[in-house]
Amino acid sequence: MDQPDNLGSFFAENKTLLKEYLETRLEIYRLQSLRLFAKSAGLFAWVLLSLFLAFLFLLFGGMMVAFWFSSLFHSQVKGFGLVTLLILAIFILLAVFRKALFVDPVIQSVIQKSKEEEDASHV
Repeated sequence: MDQPDNLGSFFAENKTLLKEYLETRLEIYRLQSLRLFAKSAGLFAWVLLSLFLAFLFLLFGGMMVAFWFSSLFHSQVKGFGLVTLLILAIFILLAVFRKALFVDPVIQSVIQKSKEEEDASHV
């Protein structure tokens, strides 16, 4: 291959290679975004299912504890009221400590996953 005189003649001689390279890079970006979307959709489905199961657990567990307290206090109002207060206290604690319990771990997880993806793509 001759040494090209300038950049224009270099691109003219290697136009097909450059076009193939750009198409390949675009396909790589498309496939990476598709993989990211698929992983995100799977995670979203898992989170929805987990939240639904947690709701059912809280509902039936709360009813069980409420009936148990009702039998201890001989009053359904006191039993269900106490369980309502306990669930409210748990909700308030989760709201107060949401950053330490949820936000920071999610951020760290996303950073760790992106580092793993970056390391895997460079290998």
